[in-house]
This record gives sequence, structure tokens and C-alpha cells, in this order.
Amino acid sequence: MPNSLIVIDGTPLTFASLARIGASGAKIGIDAVALGRATASWKMLLEAIMVVGPIYGVSTGVGAQKSLYVTNHQLGRFHAGLVRAHHFGVGAPLPEPVVRTAMAIRANTALGGHTGCSAALIQRLVAMLNADAIPIVRREGSLGCADIGLMGQIASAMTGAGEISLAGARMPAGDALARAGLAPFDMAHKDALASVSSNAAGYASAFHVIRRSAGVLRALLASGIAASAAMGASTAPWRSAVAMGTGPQATIGRWLTRASETSGIATSKALQDPLSVRMMPQVFAAVFDAAMRAGAAVVAETARSDDNPVVVGDGLMTSGGSLPLDVALALQGLALALAHSARNTMNRCILIANGHMRDLPINLVPPSGDVTGFGPALKLAGELFARAHALSLPISAQALVVADALEDEATLLPLIVERIDAQATALVRLAALEAMMAAQAMDLVREKPEGIVGAVHAFVRESCAYYDVDRPISADLESLAESFELPKTLAHLAAMAPLIEIDRFFALPHHL
Repeated sequence: MPNSLIVIDGTPLTFASLARIGASGAKIGIDAVALGRATASWKMLLEAIMVVGPIYGVSTGVGAQKSLYVTNHQLGRFHAGLVRAHHFGVGAPLPEPVVRTAMAIRANTALGGHTGCSAALIQRLVAMLNADAIPIVRREGSLGCADIGLMGQIASAMTGAGEISLAGARMPAGDALARAGLAPFDMAHKDALASVSSNAAGYASAFHVIRRSAGVLRALLASGIAASAAMGASTAPWRSAVAMGTGPQATIGRWLTRASETSGIATSKALQDPLSVRMMPQVFAAVFDAAMRAGAAVVAETARSDDNPVVVGDGLMTSGGSLPLDVALALQGLALALAHSARNTMNRCILIANGHMRDLPINLVPPSGDVTGFGPALKLAGELFARAHALSLPISAQALVVADALEDEATLLPLIVERIDAQATALVRLAALEAMMAAQAMDLVREKPEGIVGAVHAFVRESCAYYDVDRPISADLESLAESFELPKTLAHLAAMAPLIEIDRFFALPHHL
């Protein structure tokens, strides 16, 4: 249930939990044992201050100022200043669900007992979530090696600086805290550094874009089987994938075969269908697998401390755990896989428009023959593919050196996520174009499709009329693409033709 309590305890957060946390209205609780573990690590840090002496970011400056020692009477001002100095992000704000998720991830990773922050910091993050007091976080400002420019905006809002959205109303942070019954938060030892030096914003953004990509892939799979059925594609290659393919290939092959056989449309007797149709099990299996690998990498990070320094056993030590390279590489693998799905979809759009299968009319023009039809729209298919492909080029190995050469590694994780989000937009528009062309083809040959193919046809015809006279289709395509991502649409399509393991992992709408 959306409003039921979600208890965080330092163990990995599933896609279902993260999706519910991101939705406004979800309430979060803190496991008492885990909170005790966090408190013990904070006490260990306090003891280390007395025994060890200067500790990075706790009683010293950070980055190039690591040799600057902070005296006891300067600590309060130093910690407040540290978080505000890291409020330097610019650009459009991150969506509230992403910020909510980031706050929960930061609280959960601290419950593992290695961060060394106070229990009060964790409790304040949760209190703000439960009060629906969500900091405004401008999205540009992270190199992907601790999201200091993004998390600094959350931390600043906790102290009363910056802005907060309270129940959807944007206002100065101090006003929002007062209305929520919360005082500005005073950062204790390590709280300031723990607040800003975390990849929680990048992980939260990655979660949301991976889940979005999974939904878009479900839409592409639906438009793909609709186009294949409209062209009378043979099921033989898909059935061979069931018999001889990998596990994921067999799963997709089984889905495609069943969807085709329940469509009510006769299949082709062609000796060989084009590769973009025959190899759909191989393409979709690889892309879904890439999405699941990226998702698993993010889930693992929701329970791992990426702090520096960290509390380990009864001691305090420096750490390089703030480099999320495994996640960045997994996301870049997903980006490349999405480019392959874009090419696969574009190729089917070309096939169906050129009439190479089932003797469809060129450009899907009606019998009157005085219509230009869908030929010009193939340029859109090509542009969307090129866009998805260009956005897949890897960027994590870019050389970057900051902070007096102390900080010379980065992943650019938030930027990778932003590019995948743009890929997803291109892909869902491709799905809309393919579905529209598939519906046109079925109407041209007077098919009455059933099953998931019939559902796609009906979905298209709810907003896009049969193309019997040349007209602008831009608005139709954009509307159709937006509708493909509505939770009710995804839930309906997935419920009709489930991919249980995939749908459950990504917590697609009908599994929440």
C-alpha cells in the first residue's frame, strides 16, 4: 500500500521500496537496532577525535584545505559553513521523487554503521521526508565522485538555507522548516561531511532513469510485436530462441511467440524474415539484461557507505569508496544497449513503411493513392535513432583534476543518467511512431487484432485516427508517447502480457 510504513535498516532497498519512497505520501520509519549501530559509530568517531587528533572533514578543512585545522570554538561555524559552501548547483531542479529517494538512500547507508554521523542527522532526513519538506536541488553540479554540489543543497536546506518544497509549495527553507514544525538543523561532528559527501543523488537519479527505461522497453516490446504481427512475421525464429537461446532470450522468445499466436493475425510463410524481426529475442533480452544489471548495481549501493573517512571495527580510516565506477559502467552499458534497441525499432519502421513484408503499400498509403503517407516520418525514426546512439557514447573516463590534484578521479554519473533519460525520451517516441504505423498497416489489410497486439491497436486509435489524408502528426506522436509512459497504460499492457521476473524487479505499476 502506498501509505504503509517503510522501515529502513541499512539493508539494500528494493525497486519497489524506492518507488514508494519517491512517491509523496509514503511514510518512513527507522529500525531501532540499525539506529543504535549508527549511534555506536558516531561515538567511535568522537573517541577518535580525542585520541587520533585531526580528522579529515571533521576537525580539518576538506579538499585542498585538508591541512587547515579547525579549533573547537570554530566547529559550529565550520560545519554550517561547510554545507552552505557546497550549495553551488545550477540548472533545472531535480524532480521531487528523485530528491526524496536521495534523502532516503543517504539515511539508509548511514544506518550501516560506517558513516560516523549522528543519529540526529538520520532522524532529521526521515522527519523531513515524512513532513513532505523536500529541498530544491538544482541538477548540475556533480562530477560523480560524491555528489557534493547536489547533496550540499539538501544539507543547506536542513540548516535553513536554500529552498524547500513543502507539500508541493516552493518557499525559503527557513519558512518551510518552521511550517513543518522543524528547527534549523545544527550539524554535529561529521554530520556536515556526511550530508554533502555522498553519491545518494546520483544513485537516486539512476534508480529513476533505470525504472523509466524498463517501462519504455516494455512499450517498445509492445510496439515491436504489433509491427511484427502487422507484417505477418514468422514465429519460427522466436520459437528457436525458446529452444536454444539463453535464459533471457528464451523468456523474450516465449513472450513474442505467445503474443503473435494470440493476435488473430496469420503469420508469414517467408523463408527468412529480416534480421530486425527475427532477432528481437536477442535484442530485447540483451537490453533488459543490461537494465537489470544496472538496477542491481544501484540496489547494492543503497546499503553501502560511500563516506570518507569511515568507521571500521573500532577504528577510523580513510576510504576511496566515493567513486561509483561500477554503477557508472553499468549505466553506460545500459546506454549502449538502449542504442541497439533504437536501431532495432527504426529498422522495423523502415520495413513496414517500405512494404517489403506482406505486400503492404509503400508509405502505408490508403487505396486512393493520393496520400504521401508515412514515408516522410522515416526521417524522424532516423533522427531518434541517431539521437539515442549519440547519447550512448561513454564519458566516464574523461580526465578531470580538481582540488589541488587531490581529487583526480570521477565518473560523471549524474550526467550519464541525464543522457539516458534523454535516450528514453527518444525511444518512447520511436515506440509511438512504430505503434502508429503498425495500426495503420493492420487497418489497411482490415485486420481485427486480438490480445496484446489488439491492445496496442486500440491504444493508438484512442488518440490517433486512421491516416487517410495527409495531416500533421507531430502532436499525435507526442501525445501517444506520453500516454505510453502513464502508469495505467504500462500496467494494462504488462498485465495482459507479463514478463513476471522483469516486471517484479523493476516494480512496474502493476507490481507496486
